[in-house]
Amino acid sequence: MTPDSPSPPAIATENLRKQYGKQVAVAGLTLTVEQGEIFGFLGPNGAGKTTAVKMLLGLVRPSAGSARLLGAPPHDWRVRRQVGFLPEDFRFHEWLNAREFLDVHGRLYNMSQDERQARIPELLKLVGLTEDAGRKLGQFSKGMLQRIGLAQALLNRPTLVFLDEPTSGLDPLGRRLVRDIIRQQREKGTTVFLNSHLLSEVEVTCDRVAFIKKGQVQQVADLNAMVEGDTEVKLQLGQVTRALLEGLNQFGHNANANGNQVTLFVRDKDQLPALAEWIVGQGIGLYEMTPRRLSLEEMFVRVVGQEGLIK
Repeated sequence: MTPDSPSPPAIATENLRKQYGKQVAVAGLTLTVEQGEIFGFLGPNGAGKTTAVKMLLGLVRPSAGSARLLGAPPHDWRVRRQVGFLPEDFRFHEWLNAREFLDVHGRLYNMSQDERQARIPELLKLVGLTEDAGRKLGQFSKGMLQRIGLAQALLNRPTLVFLDEPTSGLDPLGRRLVRDIIRQQREKGTTVFLNSHLLSEVEVTCDRVAFIKKGQVQQVADLNAMVEGDTEVKLQLGQVTRALLEGLNQFGHNANANGNQVTLFVRDKDQLPALAEWIVGQGIGLYEMTPRRLSLEEMFVRVVGQEGLIK
């Protein structure tokens, strides 16, 4: 890659597939995550998220398809040195204190003693564990373990970090701390690949999300601009006719009526003035127009189904 050439995507997969005997865990995952973004990976239990992440990390060999991290295969050691990972089901060394735990992982990254001595206090402060640096991990709460795990994932100053349920077990203050840390990583140019069931956290943290089901991407949504059909508009009208409902769909889709109240999903909020003008032009009274952006949870249900919310 020449100095003037564009940076490769942080993650790029093409028809990535994993099959165990007759069971298909990931059917054909095609996905692109750009460098420097916070990307959410969402789907119901059994959708193939964990298996997909393991393939991206080089922990599981795919049955078919391809994956590249930062332009290279996941098993390339030069890429692996640039990756951080916090698994959901972590098992840390309970007999080590927090400082020793990070020091061990620093040694595994081949960090020098000077690097470790500078980096470890910085990370302990970042995750709010400076005063607990000498405590053994066996005495840590679930939330404290979550935070020391995040420190471990960031120890090598990764270019790409995978976080699997990083806020589970945290109280609201802990979730805010982790959210702020994730945003700080983005400001530094780090790509964060986030898997979480807490959709409210994902909604305020991520730039984009992918909804997957049965190991395939169903939809990718830009949470900054949202996607087509994400604005629900409630209309209170003087009367409702079949012709009116058909006409409303030129501004959006799925217009349906309950008495004189109509619900419509609009593609572009800038169309609302034209929508109001059109209704009045039909000689119909417009008494109320209330736009409401769909929440990520509502989008999730629409894309993957209600069963996806059941853990």
